Amino acid sequence: MRILIIGLNYAPEPTGNAPYTTALARGLVERGHTVTVLTGYPHYPEWRIAEGYTGRRQTELIDGVRVHRFRHMVPSQGGTGAARLLMELHFGLRAAFSRWPHSDVVLTVSPALFSSGIALVRARLTGRSGRAIWVQDLYSKGAEELNGSVRRSRRLLKWLEGKVLGQAQSVAVIHPRFAAHVIESLGFPSQGVVVHRNWSHLRTVSSPVDRAAVRAKHGWGDGDRIILHAGNMGAKQDLENVVEAARRAQVQGSSVHFVLLGSGSRRAALEELGQGVENLHFLPPQDDRRFQEILHSADALLVNEQPGLREMAVPSKLTSYFRTGLPVLAAVEPDGTTAQEVLEARAGVVVPPGDPSLLLQAAQDLTADAVRCQALGANGLRHAEENLTQSSALARNEAWLRQLAVRPSSRAERSRSFGTNMPRTSKQQRTEPEAARATKAGEILQ
Repeated sequence: MRILIIGLNYAPEPTGNAPYTTALARGLVERGHTVTVLTGYPHYPEWRIAEGYTGRRQTELIDGVRVHRFRHMVPSQGGTGAARLLMELHFGLRAAFSRWPHSDVVLTVSPALFSSGIALVRARLTGRSGRAIWVQDLYSKGAEELNGSVRRSRRLLKWLEGKVLGQAQSVAVIHPRFAAHVIESLGFPSQGVVVHRNWSHLRTVSSPVDRAAVRAKHGWGDGDRIILHAGNMGAKQDLENVVEAARRAQVQGSSVHFVLLGSGSRRAALEELGQGVENLHFLPPQDDRRFQEILHSADALLVNEQPGLREMAVPSKLTSYFRTGLPVLAAVEPDGTTAQEVLEARAGVVVPPGDPSLLLQAAQDLTADAVRCQALGANGLRHAEENLTQSSALARNEAWLRQLAVRPSSRAERSRSFGTNMPRTSKQQRTEPEAARATKAGEILQ
C-alpha cells in the first residue's frame, strides 16, 4: 500500500501521540508499505520549536519514512483555546495546500482535530484515496470535562468534531468508551468505528537495568520510596497536587519522594511552586534507553489527572508503565477510563484526584507492602504482554488500512464491510456499568 499519514506531532517528540504515529509509520514500512508523513515542526511538550528546525519546510528520511515538515505557529503558553485552534488551522492549511503523493489511503491523526478536518476535506474532494482518522483524544469530551461551564462552546465543539469525523470513511479510537461517544454522541455509524488500543512504543531494553546505579546517580537513597510521574506537565495532569503531596511528605518526615520526569507548559510554574521541597525532584526528558532505566528504578509509577477528567483521553504513559513490572498509583476519577485501564489490568491502586493527603497516604501504604507491589507489577506486565504488544497493534492497523485501500465505493457497502471489529457499545447492551466491572478487577481507595 501507499499510505499518507497527516498529523501535527511526530518524532523526535517524546510524548503524547507522536511516539505512536512514529511507530505506526515505521512499522508499516517494515511490513513492506510505502509511507509518507506530513507533520509539523517538533514543539511538544515544551511548546517551542526544537533546536535545529529552521526555515518554513524540511524533509527528512526517518527509518524509511519520508517525512515532510511544515513550520507553524506555536502557542507560547501551551495549546489551549483559540491559540490551539490557530496552530491547528495553520498547520492544516499548509499541509492541505502542499503536494501530496498518490496514496491508496490517507490517515489523519487527532489531535490535531482541525488539521485533520482540513486534510480529510481535501482527500474527499480528490476522491482517489481511502480516508481514515485515528482518534487519540476526544475534543468534545475535553470541553465537557475541562470547561464544563462553557456550554455554548461545548455544543459547538461537539458539532465540529462530529463534522470532522464525518469526512472520514472509518474512525479508529483507542478505547471502547471513545467508541461509544463517537457513535452515540457524534453520530458516526457504528459499522465504521474500530477500537485499536495503543501499545508500548518503547523498544525493548537489551540488558538488565542496574537499579542501584541509576538510583545512586539521581541521589535516591536505599530507603527512599520513589513515586515517579513521566510525561507531559500540563493543565490536564494537575501536578500541583503532586507538589503539595511532596510538601506534606517533607513535613511528616516521610521516605516517599515524588519525581516529575518530562516537560510541558506547566513545568516552570511547578518548579517555582516546589522550591524548597526536599521530597520533590524534577528530571528533564530522556532518550528511550535512559527513560526506561529511570522508570525501572522507581518504586511505583504515578498517573495524576485533574478532577473531573473521565473520558477525554487515556494517558499514553500507561502502556509504558505496565511494561516495567512496577505498580501504578493513579490519582484519577474512579469511574473514568484511566481508572478502568488500571483496575482491569489489576496493575495498581486508584485514589480520588485533587487530594494530596490521600495521594501521599496511598503512596506510603503501597510502597510499604513489597508483596503487594510485586503482585500488581506482575499483573501489569502480564496485561501488556497479552494485550498491548506492538506487533499485534501493527497487524490490526495494517488490516484496517488495507480494508480502506480496497474499499467499496458506496456508504452502505462501507458500513457492511467494517462491522466485524466493533465491540458492543450501545446503551441497550451495556447492562452493567463499566466502572463497576472495573472495580471488581482492582482496588479503589476512598
